[in-house]
Amino acid sequence: MDAGLAAVLGAAVGCLATLGAAVVSGRVAARAQFNQWRRQHRRDAYASYLSALHDRDIAMDAILDALRPDDPDLRSVDEKVQRFITLAREVHRAAEVVVIEGPSSMVRAADDVARASGGLSDVMQRMVKNAHAGDTARRAADTALATDREHDLYQAVKGFRSAARDVLGRPD
Repeated sequence: MDAGLAAVLGAAVGCLATLGAAVVSGRVAARAQFNQWRRQHRRDAYASYLSALHDRDIAMDAILDALRPDDPDLRSVDEKVQRFITLAREVHRAAEVVVIEGPSSMVRAADDVARASGGLSDVMQRMVKNAHAGDTARRAADTALATDREHDLYQAVKGFRSAARDVLGRPD
């Protein structure tokens, strides 16, 4: 084999190796970019959900506070209930994005929050209904139950945050 042919073959092999390395490098970079894009979307979805939960929970606390007096201002309670309902819809919308964007561990965590929220909401609704009826028989028991349900909700939200950190790659 003459030197010219060897040089051409060497250059061809070098070009193919360079091209192969560029393809592999391009794929690795594209995968990293996609993973970063997906992580950002998930982070935004989880943050929006937690923000909506926070706003809704403040509205729920306002209802429970308005129900504390012996003779609550029912008009004020009803206004607070309407605000709560509006914010609860925002939580539902944000949860839908979590379900779409997140893996099954996040769906389970969001379901846990929804169950705990529902438990507290049920107690709150009963308390509002009883306040409208002037029924105080279950007031002390419902107030204690609401406190327990608030704790359950807090734990579920804490679990959601932990699951989000795991999915986003920051365990602590």
